[in-house]
Amino acid sequence: MHRIRPLRAGAFICVLAAAAIGCQPMRGAEPGMSPAAGADPSLARADADMRAVLEQHMALGPRPIETLTPAEARQQPTIADAVKALLQRQGRSTAPEPVGSVVNRTIPGPDGPIPVRIYTPVGTGPFPVVVYSHGGGWVIATIDTYDSSARALTNAAQAIVISIEYRKGPENRFPAAHDDAFAAYQWALANAASIGGDPNRVATAGESAGGGLAVAAALMARERGVKLPVHVLSVYPIADGDTISPSYQEWANAKPLDRPTMAWFFRHYLRGPQDAADPRISLVDTNLRGMPPHTIINAQIDPLRSDGEELAARLRAAGVQVQQRTWEGTTHEFFGTGAVVSDAREAVAFGGGALRAAFGGR
Repeated sequence: MHRIRPLRAGAFICVLAAAAIGCQPMRGAEPGMSPAAGADPSLARADADMRAVLEQHMALGPRPIETLTPAEARQQPTIADAVKALLQRQGRSTAPEPVGSVVNRTIPGPDGPIPVRIYTPVGTGPFPVVVYSHGGGWVIATIDTYDSSARALTNAAQAIVISIEYRKGPENRFPAAHDDAFAAYQWALANAASIGGDPNRVATAGESAGGGLAVAAALMARERGVKLPVHVLSVYPIADGDTISPSYQEWANAKPLDRPTMAWFFRHYLRGPQDAADPRISLVDTNLRGMPPHTIINAQIDPLRSDGEELAARLRAAGVQVQQRTWEGTTHEFFGTGAVVSDAREAVAFGGGALRAAFGGR
């Protein structure tokens, strides 16, 4: 049964009201201040290659997400854009990592077709299948934004990756994205063979909001008597419904993700304060017994670091097999930057290796 924690210093209220009334505890410098003025502590702590990506992103002129409408936020330059620009500056190819094949299609969803992109590795199947949910706080970003992560996982896990374009808020509020992620997982179980996959080796994976969706899909499978995924790979997941953890306090002004942006995401996806306490959002307060093995990847310079680390601790306490690792000197969104960040390549290899082991490979 889900345990609802008491409101701590108005945390849930602050999360949902932040963008509207300016409730932003622990916030430091205002958006738009230069790194020299202390607005971006990420630069001082990031490794050199990670710092190069952050500096390139800043050079593209992103505006503070929490000051924008969702439509405006969806047009802002991304870390993926920064990686491409950095590669161009270095005179290197910007071609995507090759995989065996890439197919765009739709699958049935609870409120109409769900666009998906299916990546298949080189070789002969049937392959294991990974249902992958991208990041973006349930509000922004697309399967295009996270194309590099999906391609890297396809090769690292030697698995078919189904990247899903779930519905987003505020047009489609909670639990729309969660319902789509679960529907895609069910579709994979029923249709894996039709795409060259093995229905007995299906996992879930995702980053940030998608990292939480990957866990929630497994939770929903357990609750509804559906076959569990063989593994869950969750990369810096949103796993708590408030913004008061130690890492939120330490990295309130970090880039590319800060505390005000997370408050903005919650405000635009959740229907109200009650949703912050829902088991599918506050995974750290959920009954996790009987869940499949998990691998959790975190970045040091990230307000969501505590979410992942606490989720790992709660899974272990519930008797679930879990491995968790935090990469020092990296920030949120580092996982898909393997073309220019060495830690990203290492993290992808770590996550891919965990999936291969779960699938019965080496």
